[in-house]
Amino acid sequence: MTQRLLVLSDTHVRRGGSRTLPPAVLRAAASADAILHAGDIVTAEVLAALAELAPVHAVLGNNDHELVGRLPEHLALDVADVPIAMVHDSGPSDGRARRLHRMFPAARVVIFGHSHQPYSGPGLEGQWLLNPGSSTERRRAPTHTMAWLTVDGPQRCEAELVHLD
Repeated sequence: MTQRLLVLSDTHVRRGGSRTLPPAVLRAAASADAILHAGDIVTAEVLAALAELAPVHAVLGNNDHELVGRLPEHLALDVADVPIAMVHDSGPSDGRARRLHRMFPAARVVIFGHSHQPYSGPGLEGQWLLNPGSSTERRRAPTHTMAWLTVDGPQRCEAELVHLD
């Protein structure tokens, strides 16, 4: 059965701040089979709001101070017989593929965040690396982004970066 997973990272929505999740993200979340968030959610309210729209699997980011103890630093899950792993900070781009393969040798897809720079490309030994960028704080990226991961068993696993601007 095909699973459409919304992939987010680095939303940085702070309590009392002016930043909110974009309407496009909320619409996508409502149509997703699940949401994978690669950290820097920041508040439990954002996690709860997303969970009202679809099941959420998330990892702890370096700004997720109030979520310490509620979220793991690394996460491995299986979706439609495809092993997927997540971590927030994958370290510098030099050596990233080797480092992520060492961390998650069984994963077919490794999702990471932290840099706010969207990336979708091959890793080592058949792994696919995916950073959805940020839908709220693009920093040096040309646009705000999120990603879709479509999984229909080991034969079909596709990632798509979505530019929101």
